[in-house]
Amino acid sequence: MAEERSAELPEDVETDDCLATYSYIYSPELLKDKVAFITGGGSGIGFRTAEILMRHGCDTAIGSRNLEKLKQASNKLTAATGRHCLPLAMDVRKPETIAAATEEALKEFGKIDILVNNAAGNFLCPATSLSFNAFRTVMEIDTMGTFNTSKVVYEKWFKDHGGCIVNISATLGYKGQALQVHAGSAKAANDAMTKHLAVEWGPSGVRVNSLAPGPISGTEGYRRLGGLGAQTNGMFESIPLQRAGNKTEMAHGVLFLASRASSYVTGACLVADGGSWLTSANSLPAVLDYWSSGLKKDK
Repeated sequence: MAEERSAELPEDVETDDCLATYSYIYSPELLKDKVAFITGGGSGIGFRTAEILMRHGCDTAIGSRNLEKLKQASNKLTAATGRHCLPLAMDVRKPETIAAATEEALKEFGKIDILVNNAAGNFLCPATSLSFNAFRTVMEIDTMGTFNTSKVVYEKWFKDHGGCIVNISATLGYKGQALQVHAGSAKAANDAMTKHLAVEWGPSGVRVNSLAPGPISGTEGYRRLGGLGAQTNGMFESIPLQRAGNKTEMAHGVLFLASRASSYVTGACLVADGGSWLTSANSLPAVLDYWSSGLKKDK
């Protein structure tokens, strides 16, 4: 039974490399001639999202602070999909860099149809050891970065042409997760922002939704937040689907929200965590012991 379930999962690789094979669920032309702007598109979920959108006919602009890493990612994505990928240096905390990147994308492609706010930062740390600067930095990247990028792209294109925004969220704030007050607060704010912007920008033909992943293998977050240890210790047995998710599964969630398959969906959060937040333990002593054993340091 387990082997049968594994065979149904979409292809993925642990590294930030393109898939050797890909089995289509939707039409390969689902996003034909669309253009997506993806923050944090050089690695992890952002990289795989760019690949899956491109495999469905979309061109992409991927942005982050590390231009060299983006160029390497862009070359991989274009070689694997045959679509155009434009690497753009930007910092989601600095609106002027977002504006410059957006203008460059519009100059290159002539339009932007989809914005994926994927840039984020996270680590494990108790509130008592969390510095004021560390909390502020996570809020600036996750929350301000999402607002900054959404506002710039809206003003420069979506306001007059419509479009679709997908914010990558998390379930951390749903029940109060230990060691995650910074990221949980930021993602909770983003969930509220998704609803507010969906209401305000709906008349302009803009849909705004979010995707909340669970533990996703092959990502920096998985490594930083204890995913490998949880997998080894059998902690994923508490997840109804009994496993971590993979990056392609998250990309498929974005694909749905970014496509005409969800044309009447806005202001919604699609939780894609295998049921994890409903059932996984949230033991404060256990996570504090885990943090103390190898992660303890002020942030």
